[in-house]
Amino acid sequence: MNPDAKSLWQAPLWAFSVLLALLATLGPFSIDTYLPAFSGIRQSLGASAVQMQQTLSAYLFGFAFMSLFHGAISDSFGRRPVVLWGLAVFTLASIGCALSQTIGQLIFFRAIQGLSTGAGIVVSRAIIRDMYAPSQAQKVMSQVTLFFGVAPAIAPMVGGWLLIHSNWQAIFWFLGGLGVMLWLANYRLLPETLHATQRQSFRVRNLLAGYWQLGSDSRFILLALASGVPFNGVFLYILSAPVFLGEHLGLAPEQFYWFFVLTIGGIMGGATLSGRLAGRIAPKKQIRIGFLVMLLIGAINLLANILFKAHVAWAMLPICIFAFGWALMVPVVTLLVLDLHPNRRGMASSLQMCVGATANGIVAGVISPLVMHSTVGLAVASLLMMCLGLCSWIYMRRRWPEVGQHILQA
Repeated sequence: MNPDAKSLWQAPLWAFSVLLALLATLGPFSIDTYLPAFSGIRQSLGASAVQMQQTLSAYLFGFAFMSLFHGAISDSFGRRPVVLWGLAVFTLASIGCALSQTIGQLIFFRAIQGLSTGAGIVVSRAIIRDMYAPSQAQKVMSQVTLFFGVAPAIAPMVGGWLLIHSNWQAIFWFLGGLGVMLWLANYRLLPETLHATQRQSFRVRNLLAGYWQLGSDSRFILLALASGVPFNGVFLYILSAPVFLGEHLGLAPEQFYWFFVLTIGGIMGGATLSGRLAGRIAPKKQIRIGFLVMLLIGAINLLANILFKAHVAWAMLPICIFAFGWALMVPVVTLLVLDLHPNRRGMASSLQMCVGATANGIVAGVISPLVMHSTVGLAVASLLMMCLGLCSWIYMRRRWPEVGQHILQA
């Protein structure tokens, strides 16, 4: 924690939380806002279905790759420069997407978007721990989680509205405008939170030593899996929404918002409760409750889809409850990840985000297309991804029971 933290931000805590939360939403908005325009872009640019999928894959793998470095760079040069440069490049890439005349140009600028977007969410997590002690950091992390989880549900609605009232280019102009707004806000408001005495040397040997230190730490890998993979139990349904809602539940496109409202409600409820529980119950108990909620509702969802034909009266509710459980536990797991190696919090955030982004890319490019046409397949895939995170947490908890004790003592 920065020893000068109290003097760096004089405004109310909620204002700082909003600033960081908006940074965190940039990634999900970049992924999901343009999804409703897939067919329109394909027709406009004469692209194939495979090429359109490449616009998503290029972004996701660019995001995952550069996420490895955003935090490490911020450990050396500070949090503020990385955020501002990332937002500037993202804004220019968004403008490039809007002006693209061929599918090749769009794929290229989407890749640049992916390479730059991760700066916001990766560095914002490190900033939170720079500024706050564990219990207060959990409250802020919960607020950021709320926005991060809500963004994938809101973004398609924003993109659909822009597409209906304008064209697909308007979606990328919107993202460019969002980038400008965030750059100006952070230029004026965001302090440098990494203390000069805590900076790491930006030498290849030192960076490689840091990556080896974290990558060879089994505790870190298991916690990164526990925090990064379960979200895909919800993300899978968001990616598959046109088929899940349209084909399986028989909803018209203008009725899709019910699914997103329920999902948003679950995330908001879980994140809000997580913040309120900070410092009141043991963090490991909170994580256990979150995983238990996801496990039970995931099993119920699978059983219901096996026994009954999916119906709008009940099929969306399990995703809402699953989202609640995820939002309840993930802020605490994220803090444990960041505090395993306090001198390399930026790098830890980078590697954690890389794990989650890689999982997102696999779900978007492989799993979702394979299972979206079966409600049982969706339920199985969602439950299995949650179980991967749960097993990682259980093994870590039993092998290293001392992890997380510092939060109780703070």
